[in-house]
Amino acid sequence: MTPFDRDQVRRAFGRAAASYAGHAVLQHEVEDRLLERLDYVTTPPQRVLDLGCGPGRASAKLRRRWRKAEIIAMDLALPMLRQARRGGSWLRPLPRICADARQLPLADASIDVLFSSLCIQWVADLPALFDEFRRVLRPDGFLALSTFGPLTLHELRAAWAEVDQAPHVSRFADIQRIGDALLAAGFRDPVLDGDDFTLTYADTDALMRDLKAIGATNADSQRRRGLTGRSRLQAVAQAYEPFRGSDGRLPATYEVISAHAWGPKPGQPRRSGGTDIATFPLDQLRIRRRR
Repeated sequence: MTPFDRDQVRRAFGRAAASYAGHAVLQHEVEDRLLERLDYVTTPPQRVLDLGCGPGRASAKLRRRWRKAEIIAMDLALPMLRQARRGGSWLRPLPRICADARQLPLADASIDVLFSSLCIQWVADLPALFDEFRRVLRPDGFLALSTFGPLTLHELRAAWAEVDQAPHVSRFADIQRIGDALLAAGFRDPVLDGDDFTLTYADTDALMRDLKAIGATNADSQRRRGLTGRSRLQAVAQAYEPFRGSDGRLPATYEVISAHAWGPKPGQPRRSGGTDIATFPLDQLRIRRRR
């Protein structure tokens, strides 16, 4: 899988910090559904990590859910964390950390619940990422995550393919690869769900503006640099037209993969470095597909 440009991800979400909340309709829906999975946590946690917190909407909800817990908001983009400060108060400010998900500045076994909504799709090396998640989770800790799947924005990808062969829409891991990486890292009883969401737009310009406003720009390390000419954008718009629905709107499909799992029991060995990653048959995973 082609690696993503971390600096481009950081810049794009940093620029989108002020506009994100007003355009993240899908992101809020996915976040709310993922929050429902926390009902499986029966023992109140002491420390919760909201990884890829964005402007802190979920962090605020996590704080209301577990008022005695320490909620840590973490994001790669510093402007997002400045927005997230609103989730705290003068007497009890929200702890915020600017860091990369692949190198969490947290002690081993220091987190009871790791919550991450629509963040990990920007990390190509899932085995290494989930090994880091396991490192910071306490034994029997709870992991809840959501991410985008490979069918996300397939209409836009197909339209661009009619114009040139450069990557313009980021490609994400599929549900089996995510489940396999969770099991390889030692997580117990993973449950994965796949859901398809469709947003509609009047034209491709509206879609592009929406993507820019939430920071979801192309972060492929092999992407074409420089400005995109108006003629090429018009060609993309024309290639997108066959997807227009009977309602006169252009669809934009998002494949969302959600998962939860528990950390290993105490004493179970932990793989590290991503060098000894096992593979597992799909029938070991509980995968549910909803449309």
